[in-house]
Amino acid sequence: MSLRKALLAAAVFPLLFAAVSPASAESLKGALAKAYANNPDLNAARAALRATDENVTIAKAGYRPQVGISASGSVNHLDHFSSDLIDDQTYRSGQIGISVTQVIFDGFQTLSRIRSAESGVYAGQENVKANEIQILLSAVQAYADIARDQQVVSIRKQNLAFLNEQLSAAKTRLDVGEGTRTDVSQAEAQLAAGKALLAAAVAQLKISRATYVQIVGEQPTDISQPAPASSGLPRNLDSAVQVAVTEHPSVKAALHAVDAAGYQVDEAQGTLLPGVTIKGSFGRSGSDEAGTSGVDVNSSSITAQLTIPIYQGGAEYGRVRQAKENLGAQQIRVDSARAQIQQMVVAAYAQLEAAQAAISANQQQLKAAKLALEGVIEERNVGQATTLDVLNAQQQVLNAKESLAQSGRNAVVSSYSALAAMGRLTVADQGLQVAEYRANDHYEAVKDKWFGLRTVDGK
Repeated sequence: MSLRKALLAAAVFPLLFAAVSPASAESLKGALAKAYANNPDLNAARAALRATDENVTIAKAGYRPQVGISASGSVNHLDHFSSDLIDDQTYRSGQIGISVTQVIFDGFQTLSRIRSAESGVYAGQENVKANEIQILLSAVQAYADIARDQQVVSIRKQNLAFLNEQLSAAKTRLDVGEGTRTDVSQAEAQLAAGKALLAAAVAQLKISRATYVQIVGEQPTDISQPAPASSGLPRNLDSAVQVAVTEHPSVKAALHAVDAAGYQVDEAQGTLLPGVTIKGSFGRSGSDEAGTSGVDVNSSSITAQLTIPIYQGGAEYGRVRQAKENLGAQQIRVDSARAQIQQMVVAAYAQLEAAQAAISANQQQLKAAKLALEGVIEERNVGQATTLDVLNAQQQVLNAKESLAQSGRNAVVSSYSALAAMGRLTVADQGLQVAEYRANDHYEAVKDKWFGLRTVDGK
């Protein structure tokens, strides 16, 4: 019996320990992986891209035959009246046919539509990558905000405890005749202000947590202060800019949009070229009169049609000019995208440098403020300083601590902002433990489909 009890205890104890142990802490990379998998905006962008993939299938329909079946039937009743005869006649007729129409040449319009749709898919894939980067950066910001707000709440709780001690000390000195009522009132006022600051910090932490849930999709658990990004971040700003203007998905998407616009020019010009179409049909028709045998007729035909456009009211020329202007606009947008990405990189590096300098300065400020507070307390104890001097010195310590927390948050966000601006805040670059969404898999699955109503995922 004792052995059975020992085995049972050995089996149950780990379960009990697991039940009461705290939830594991959430790392920054873990939060990024969850945001990548769960964020609804990102999943909506992926669904929209899958819809864009179908544009290629739709465009390829111009190469494929158009097949149709038609059927009709009619019943006619005739009454003939004469002086000595009434004649009723009923006629029935019906026909059924099948037709196949195949475009042989359409001025390369179908080819241009396919190429334009393909470029649109590639642009969409790059835009989804850009959305992924932006969502991951938002997750970094949400994580860093919680870490900062948690520090601020802790700092203000410590401040409140200190102010409570100062109020008690002021009241004690008043009771023994060493202090004044003014000292007590000043301590009470500062304590009330400290309570308001703590309430505001708690409220801000709740807001940051709600933002985290919106982006990541889960409640934050044991968030700790993350370190700034280091891997993949060039030390030289010029190198970072060069990488950004060539590798960022927004720039690549703009280049694919230029290709799509160029093919749209070719499509518009194709309306000015001749077109050749072949149509084949087979039909069967029959008719009879009530009470008589019917007559059935089979028919078949093949027709080749050549169409040469001469003038279509000028709309065709307007479409060509319009497409060329759209192409020019897309080419300008490439320059705009590169300029915007360059600005983002420069801004991120500048903010990172400022945050790193602020951290060093805030650390020195905090050290000096703590020494000053200790000195003022000693002076107050010997009657050379007042309670107000102590409270002011404590406020300097509070400000230095909160500034240090803010600058730490800024260093993290700005470092990841630099990676995002370079296009390197991705699953692969960051080594996130999550299945990477491969947009091209869906495209390859649907681009050559001839028929079917169900989507790849079975909807």
